[in-house]
This record gives sequence, structure tokens and C-alpha cells, in this order.
Amino acid sequence: MSTKNKILIPLPSEDFDPSEAAIPWKVLKEHNFEVFFATPDGKPAKGDFRMLTGKGLGIWKPILIAHKNARVAYQEMTDDTHFLHPLSYKDLKQEDFSGAILPGGHAPGMKEYLESKTLQEFVGAFFASGKPLGAICHGVVLAARSKLPGTNRSILFGKKTTALLKSQEMAAWNLTRFWLGDYYRTYSQSVEDEVKANLKDPSDFHFGPKPILRDNHKKIKRGHSLVDGNYVSSRWPGDAHSFVYSFMKLF
Repeated sequence: MSTKNKILIPLPSEDFDPSEAAIPWKVLKEHNFEVFFATPDGKPAKGDFRMLTGKGLGIWKPILIAHKNARVAYQEMTDDTHFLHPLSYKDLKQEDFSGAILPGGHAPGMKEYLESKTLQEFVGAFFASGKPLGAICHGVVLAARSKLPGTNRSILFGKKTTALLKSQEMAAWNLTRFWLGDYYRTYSQSVEDEVKANLKDPSDFHFGPKPILRDNHKKIKRGHSLVDGNYVSSRWPGDAHSFVYSFMKLF
């Protein structure tokens, strides 16, 4: 029996953000964690192809495409045995894992992940167990929609959190909407507004420093992560390193 901490990363069938899944996966593996994946049907997931290839991002490709180190990590992750043989959402049991990370992504395929009642029930039960839970970007929407068992209250009620900022979401949408439509707007309500609506007090939402430069393994402080008890949250792919290092500290 392995003594490694077992970490779960649930994903949609397609369109998840490659940076927010692959960078945590790579760092966790390097620090001797065992990482498992889950998808709606138990088949391997596919990352957001625009973030991986830059296709359709036009002149904004250099700014919006996933960073090279994330694309390399993604290719490594897609060869991982656990990635190639994920669990199904319906088979998840909170007692099987030591921690869980909820990545984000904004493209249309994210909806089956964000709206899965099965996954929301799992996240609610997992959070209630007191084990470490991390959520980044749209992953915080999944957390906000997950209820504490036996209640109608979000697991984030009474917690401090961050998430994708409305200013970030609207900027990316405005830069690309004339040819990509609502690719950058998963829902008409912004991530920030939906998350705030599930908090005890809107002031429990933290913006952090201005998100200008992406962090990396040498420049962790460029990123932003917020820890509250067993829960850590971050805003965008540029926070991914700060996010996973804060998550590991919960162990």
C-alpha cells in the first residue's frame, strides 16, 4: 500500500485550462504526491485547444496562450498512467483521497464539470472531511456551487476566497469577442459575481495584487494564493505555482 498522499484532480471531458491542471500535477509529482484524475465518463480528458495552440487568439496569442512551461507540463501529464485511465465522477469517494484540486477553464466544455451534481456532492463531502481542497479560476465556481452535506449552504460560506476577477474575465472577452464570441465568458454572470453571491459577506472575496505577470517556479511571489483553513484559492493560470505550493503546505 502506497504511503504517498493521494490527490484528486477532477476534469471535464474537454476544455479545461492546461496550466491550472498540468502545473499543479507536475509540482505535486515532483514532491512525491500521487495524483489521480476523474472525468464524467472515465475517459481521458482534453485540454482547451486554444490555450494549447493559440488558434483563433489572433494578435493576442502571445498574451493569452498557455505559457510554454505549462504546455510542456501538459504533454507530460497526458502520458501519465492515471491521466490515461481516469476515474468516473460517479465512482469518487472522499475517503480515497488525501486532498483535491479543482482546476478552471472558461471554454464551453467546462459546463459539464461546473454543473455536475455528482461532482458537487463529492466536493461538498470532501470539504466537510476537513482535508485540503484547492480551487483556481473557474474551479472556485465549482466550489461555490458545492454544498455542505445536509445543507443548502455553499462550502465557501464563511470562508475567504479569491477567484478569476471580473476585470480579467471582461478584458479577455472584450479582446476576442468580435471573432470568438463568448469563448471567454462561460456564463453571463461573471465568476467573481457568482462566487461573491455564495459567500457570507462579499468582503470575504479577495482581489490580491494586480495580476500582470505569470508566476513560475523561480518567481512564486508573482502569483497570488489565499489560504483559509483547509482551503486554498487562486485567480488565473498566472497564479498556478503559488497555488500549488500553498496547497502542499496544507499537508
